[in-house]
Amino acid sequence: MEKVINNDFIEKCSKSYNDDDGKRIITNAVVKNGINDSALNYKSVNNMYYEFSDEFDVGTVTHQKQTGRCWMFAALNTIRYAISKKLDLKDKNFELSQAYVMFWDKFEKSNFFLESIIDTLNQDLNSRTVTWLLDHPTNDGGQWDMFVALVEKYGIVPKYAMPESFHSSNSRQMNFILDYFLRNAAKKLRDLAEKKSDLKTIRHEKENILTQIYSLLCTFLGEPPKQIDFEYRDKNDVFHRKEKLNPIDFYKKFSPVDLKDYISIIHAPTKDKPFEKTYTVKYLGNVMGPRQIHYLNLPITELKKLSIEQLNHGEPVWFGCDVGKYMNRELGIMDNKLYDYEKLLNIKFELTKADRLDYRGSVLTHAMVFTGVHLIDGKPQKWKVQNSWGEEPGKKGFFIMSDTWFDEYNYEVAIHKKYLSDKLLKIYEQPPIVLNPWDPMGSLALSRG
Repeated sequence: MEKVINNDFIEKCSKSYNDDDGKRIITNAVVKNGINDSALNYKSVNNMYYEFSDEFDVGTVTHQKQTGRCWMFAALNTIRYAISKKLDLKDKNFELSQAYVMFWDKFEKSNFFLESIIDTLNQDLNSRTVTWLLDHPTNDGGQWDMFVALVEKYGIVPKYAMPESFHSSNSRQMNFILDYFLRNAAKKLRDLAEKKSDLKTIRHEKENILTQIYSLLCTFLGEPPKQIDFEYRDKNDVFHRKEKLNPIDFYKKFSPVDLKDYISIIHAPTKDKPFEKTYTVKYLGNVMGPRQIHYLNLPITELKKLSIEQLNHGEPVWFGCDVGKYMNRELGIMDNKLYDYEKLLNIKFELTKADRLDYRGSVLTHAMVFTGVHLIDGKPQKWKVQNSWGEEPGKKGFFIMSDTWFDEYNYEVAIHKKYLSDKLLKIYEQPPIVLNPWDPMGSLALSRG
């Protein structure tokens, strides 16, 4: 074929299409119904029924609405379940404040962004790193380690202590304004550096900027409470009241989950990330300090084994995946056999999981929680998933994942260190290999899932 598409080649393509009656029939189906309804595999639908050999009741699902807070919703769901179980709460709809965590995440991300700008003052404005930073001043996404850092520093509160605001549930315009303001701030800091201002002067300007950011966040979300009164009834209808708790005290007193004890296990089967090594992502995080992104990369069989063990001990498992692939929102099914695109369209998808990561065909986009697994002869067949999209999709908001989908599109789980062998714990203590800011393993923190 020549470099330029010409009319002869277009005629050749047209003839190839029109000579196949089956292609025109398929066109009619897809034009009328769309590709997913046309390619839906009902055998997959029939196999993905909501019965599990091992599961537990975690209460109702939550709703992140028009935001990318899946990671914090999923993490808060694991804590609220533990608190409800510990206190034997009567209220099955008990929730922890997502807006509270969101406020501090936005505030800390603003500082993290500004510090990253300061760290790159000697780099050209058009360098890939600075361009990447300016593309993502702040966002709703996040990672397990980022959640841990927030809660360890700021604690948690019940939802009634800081309920949802308009913009905690609809974050697009808030993010637009924050990003606009932070890019303006980045220019101020770089301008000061060009004028040979010292670091003390630059950081003083950063302090002024963060003061304004705090005020903006209060306007959008309300100011976080410094003290709360915790009131609840247990299942015996006994009323309890604890007064004047600060958010860190509330977390430490009532949460059986000690977040510091959990490790992020990933499955990244690419050549640049050997298994049994640890990794971090440069310029990815929120809270400046010792706790940063820290992954342990293991084979997929290990992620499953550790998840099953944690579930068998009655504890949910936070996980990160590429939710949009082979997923039906209405049915609540995630199965890589759900849509038979290849047979319908007579094409081949030959990329492996590693290939999809390398060629940007798949990244982490969404975090949810495993609350059950279906085992046959000890081997997983399907997984029960607590989502944060409200009760409308799936079965009252719960989804079902095939085990083969887990293989292909699940990338991360948060596992208590007590389930890891001494060998793996020792490996986890290794200094992490630093990945580029744009590595696929950092994508969940940029996601709007």
